[in-house]
Amino acid sequence: MIYRLPEEHIFPNPSLSMESGLLAVGGDLHPNRILKAYQRGIFPWFSDDEPILWWSPDPRFVLYPNELKIAKSMRPVLRKDNYRVTMNQSFESVIDQCKTISRHYQNGTWITPEMKQAYIKLHQMGCAHSVELWDLEGNLNGGLYGIGFGKLFCGESMFAKVSNASKIAFIYFVKFLKAHKFELIDCQMETPHLSSFGAKPINRSLFLQYTTRNSVTDCPLSNWSASFNQYFQQNHF
Repeated sequence: MIYRLPEEHIFPNPSLSMESGLLAVGGDLHPNRILKAYQRGIFPWFSDDEPILWWSPDPRFVLYPNELKIAKSMRPVLRKDNYRVTMNQSFESVIDQCKTISRHYQNGTWITPEMKQAYIKLHQMGCAHSVELWDLEGNLNGGLYGIGFGKLFCGESMFAKVSNASKIAFIYFVKFLKAHKFELIDCQMETPHLSSFGAKPINRSLFLQYTTRNSVTDCPLSNWSASFNQYFQQNHF
């Protein structure tokens, strides 16, 4: 059974989702509704020609920051001095690149104009964050974005315009979250790319223990940008 959401910002129990992970339809993308969804282990994912769809898959694909795997082939790439990584310097550009980048495993995009504006509002509230990979000429070559609350970060999307760009940004970000004692990174759905970093499936019931424990009214690390930039300068490979 798929639930139709009311005007109030409430959701059914995630355990009632279908085998596919689909839980509910409808509602809106008000920032308060989106935050409540994430704090209950639910996220929006839909295409332009669909109504708003809300998902809570079981199992859930996650990465524990202290289990990050860095391939040997990445270590010489990380040691180069031809890039810099920043946080929250170009949030809207990162979303635009994630929206338009070509991916061999999908047609179209789930980052609709409505979705983009919703996450920009969340970014302005200090709850959504971007990580950017720049070359020394100032070109944005890779990055990622997502939502953070408590000690949990929910990744949404990433992109790379040159080889390894999103991997470098992701590695620095995960190490940053580990340094700040974050418990979990929600990767939502399984992909070989994220598996290579050490991400793995866990039961939804276990995942919901993390979201419940980290459901807070304030978004964490209000000074993420300055904190990350300092971390990058001090911990460059």
